[in-house]
Parts: sequence; structure tokens; C-alpha cells
Amino acid sequence: MMFADAARSAAHVAAAVLGWRPHEFWAATPAELVTALGLDVPPAEAPVNAGLLAGLMEQFPDGC
Repeated sequence: MMFADAARSAAHVAAAVLGWRPHEFWAATPAELVTALGLDVPPAEAPVNAGLLAGLMEQFPDGC
């Protein structure tokens, strides 16, 4: 993918998801775009399995 194509795609995402206007997109750093889109959040370590969920429900009942 060429830079122009990648920039066009990123600008579209910034406009659609964040509501950024072109000057806001071009003024942002790549790190700011990643942070604004929430892409800098590390993934969860592991999915919750049935046993862990049952233990959490027992430990933290919600009264239902």
C-alpha cells in the first residue's frame, strides 16, 4: 500500500470515528491517532473461561 492510500484510509477513519476534520487529522501525530482510536490499549491476557466466570460470579454476586 502506498503512503497516499494509507493516509487516505487513516483520514477516513479519523473523520468517521473521531469526527476529525482534515486539518485536525494532519496536525495529529501517528501516536495521537493511535491513542484517539484506542489502539494503544494492550489486548486482554486471556479470555474468561467458564470456571473463572463461575468463580467471579460467586465472589461478586449482583443480587439477581
